[in-house]
Amino acid sequence: MGLFDRQKTNYDTHAPLYTLGNSKTLLVIGLGNVGSKYHKTRHNIGFAAIDRYKASHDFTDWVEKKDLRCYQATGQVGDSRVILAKPTTMMNLSGEAVQALQRFYKLSNEDTLIVYDDLDVAFGTLRTRGQGGAAGHNGIKSLLQHAKDGFGRIRIGIGPKTHEKMDSADFVLQKFSEEQEKDIPKILREVSALIDERTAGPLTDTTLKV
Repeated sequence: MGLFDRQKTNYDTHAPLYTLGNSKTLLVIGLGNVGSKYHKTRHNIGFAAIDRYKASHDFTDWVEKKDLRCYQATGQVGDSRVILAKPTTMMNLSGEAVQALQRFYKLSNEDTLIVYDDLDVAFGTLRTRGQGGAAGHNGIKSLLQHAKDGFGRIRIGIGPKTHEKMDSADFVLQKFSEEQEKDIPKILREVSALIDERTAGPLTDTTLKV
């Protein structure tokens, strides 16, 4: 059961998962920046969510795939083969890794779920969508450039900026406040629940609030 009250639309923008033999395959990619200085920053909440999901299921260890420009782990969740990935391209070039993964595994945007931070969404709120613009997010801009639109999204709210005049780039590269850190485990558990739902079937466009 989810941790949030859900406000769902009455339409579904996701297509069925790609099928390989008798198994469905889902590519789940968390966005972030590699390197210790970015650890636990707001912009890396996508990495944190993927790490949390991997830890709660039976996946292989992370392996760096230099040709695919990512760290990768694989596992079976229900009837779905799930490929987890964290791009090593840095955030602004995330689309290059996504495109390489899709080509290698012969997957489409309908088989792909992106998990990332969103400054336009309030902290403690999650939104799922099947398409949309970049809304100023450089990682999503790169995805739209390389992979086009139509990929599933779990947007993890990190807004609003604590100081309106602060540069957005500076804000997203800061760590969460002590009070916010207390809520991070609950948020990541709900993201894991959403990923589980996606392995079983399409997600509806949804807003979830703490």
